[in-house]
Amino acid sequence: MIFESWKHFAKVLGNRTRFDIITLLRKEGELSVSEICQKLGYEQSRVSHNLKCLLNCGFVEVEQRGKKRVYRTSQIADRILDVLETYMAEYHRQLVSCGVLKEEENSERKVEIQRVI
Repeated sequence: MIFESWKHFAKVLGNRTRFDIITLLRKEGELSVSEICQKLGYEQSRVSHNLKCLLNCGFVEVEQRGKKRVYRTSQIADRILDVLETYMAEYHRQLVSCGVLKEEENSERKVEIQRVI
């Protein structure tokens, strides 16, 4: 159970669109879907789909303001991401140069290529 939770946590942040949305919300504070679309240049359906995931997984909160829904990062996600950003800043070089991870990536690419062929 714990491994599955970690795996899904990593999948949430490992998706470029969700990562971009979280990063934007942390920088800007509160934004509507249309504002997120405008600032990131993504289609509304893409943003809405990924906001649903972020909301379901506890990374963002939403508030209805008239006809507009405004999104912001949750307080606990902010705290966790602050700690992770500190870790990433300290260990960036080791993370990007990890030979084991590079080997795994290459193996995954080979499997994908074989599936296509």
